[in-house]
Amino acid sequence: MTGQPTQHTVRGEQAAYELESLLATGPFAAALRAAIRARGLGLERIQYRLRRRGVPVSLATLSHWQSGRCRPERPGSLAALRYLEEVVDVPPGSLLRLLSVDEAEVRR
Repeated sequence: MTGQPTQHTVRGEQAAYELESLLATGPFAAALRAAIRARGLGLERIQYRLRRRGVPVSLATLSHWQSGRCRPERPGSLAALRYLEEVVDVPPGSLLRLLSVDEAEVRR
């Protein structure tokens, strides 16, 4: 081994930096998409892990959240977001906070 970073290592570092930046600034959909990509899980795997925690979320819903077609707004969806943050391994409240930030931007 030469000690040189591999393409995989460099891409991982870039993904981590992108995720950190998006968690700080949003928007929600982009941050969620980056978190999912950084974690390396497919939506089906995420759905499975949520269901094991007693939190049923459809694949369509997860897809819509990450694409920006809709956002978690109902109380049950917001509660599910807490578990989703665990599954994609982001700090507690980091995705939820972005929903408030996005709302503030809309009101301007």
